[in-house]
Amino acid sequence: MENETPTTHQKALQINLDQGTYGAFAEIGAGQEVARWFFRVGGASGTVAKSMSAYDMQVSDAIYGHAERYVCEQRLRTMLEHEWNLLIERLDAGRGEQCRFFVFANTVAIRNYAGTNEAHGWMGIRFQTSPRSAPSTVIAHVRMWDREAVLQQEALGIVGVNLIFAATQLGADSRTIVATLADDLTTNRIEVDMIQFEGADYEGIDNRLMSFRLVEHQLTNAVLFSPSGVVQPSEILRKKPVLTMRGRFHPFTLTHADMLQCARAQFAQEPANAGKEFITLSEIPLNVLQHDGKTNDADVLARLDVLAALGQNALITNYSDYFRLSSYFQRYTREMIGLALGMTELTALFTESNHEHLDGGILEALGRLFKSGVRLYLYPRREVASGVLVTAKNFQVAPGLRGLYDYLLENRLLIGLAGWEEAAVGLATQIVEAKIQADEPGWGELLPPGTAEVLRRHGSFGLTRT
Repeated sequence: MENETPTTHQKALQINLDQGTYGAFAEIGAGQEVARWFFRVGGASGTVAKSMSAYDMQVSDAIYGHAERYVCEQRLRTMLEHEWNLLIERLDAGRGEQCRFFVFANTVAIRNYAGTNEAHGWMGIRFQTSPRSAPSTVIAHVRMWDREAVLQQEALGIVGVNLIFAATQLGADSRTIVATLADDLTTNRIEVDMIQFEGADYEGIDNRLMSFRLVEHQLTNAVLFSPSGVVQPSEILRKKPVLTMRGRFHPFTLTHADMLQCARAQFAQEPANAGKEFITLSEIPLNVLQHDGKTNDADVLARLDVLAALGQNALITNYSDYFRLSSYFQRYTREMIGLALGMTELTALFTESNHEHLDGGILEALGRLFKSGVRLYLYPRREVASGVLVTAKNFQVAPGLRGLYDYLLENRLLIGLAGWEEAAVGLATQIVEAKIQADEPGWGELLPPGTAEVLRRHGSFGLTRT
């Protein structure tokens, strides 16, 4: 019983009874659902210095300054900064020696009356871990999935209490904060798709790993990284055509680089993409990062560092089915979606046993994948033993699937790539891995420029760190 997770009620009450924790709440767009918990459980005078909701835009602008968007990261940061400065200015002289101050803020758009909007928001906490210590900050982006506004408000309140509790009562440990965000909730009610830790208590924390933990703990199915770090998906994907390439990228070889280059060239020629800027992503499924259910942080960071060094956006997902990946993109865009696949991935897609978890089997998997005009760009492979070049046209499928495959090919839902480099097509990843592990001379030439240096820096594949 001692190890049971405390309820939201118990968490709020424990914070209220902690005379050393004192702070302010500023909530916009979903009522004061987080602060309400502290008034509801009793003893709020021990915790709540101020609770406010600047709901009107003009009132909000008068307090925090004009904003082009109200539900965004920058607005949240402005709220935290403003409320923190006020709290310290007003209370530090009288309470600063005894209290660990905090400010909680959120700016949220819950489901509107017509149910036509995106229900999401930003929340964060700035807090001290000891009296008058330098503050730290945690910021998260959440999406609400309940179909009723009142339930979304309830879920938001619970996540807010979880965040405050972990920051003030559990030692502010970053792993604990992530692991407990959805306590008292099911993950089909709330999704946390980005989190950042900043400040004195989080020096040395790599926020890419923290966002990766969100996928590990099933708080979201996908996290996105730009070359500069963690990013909220809509900032990159919104209303843009998307081209992605799935792989292990262990390592990222000349084959991957050539596949992506060929796919980009073909994707740019699609009439639907004429004159449009499109986004390219390298996607890594969670299962390829796990060994016996566990992941290696250094390995994850090495792969992300390689992609960043190549100027690429990276996506880590918990999607085994391609149609789920395409559905994820369709949250953010109605533009064209393309997936670049090698022959190994194509073989897996047309293997019926891989779809037995679906009621409709392979027909359901392909139907859901292609229903929105998703296109697969197929990169050829030179067989090492026979020297045969396997392409989209001569790819062998089970006899019962031949007609289906030809239909998809003839209707340009499957598209063979052109312009590939012969040296890249015949390069087997397993051979490259073996050469790196043996540290054979010249292995760096099998990778894009700059990749070998990143692998040595991380000590990947057993290499001596440099």
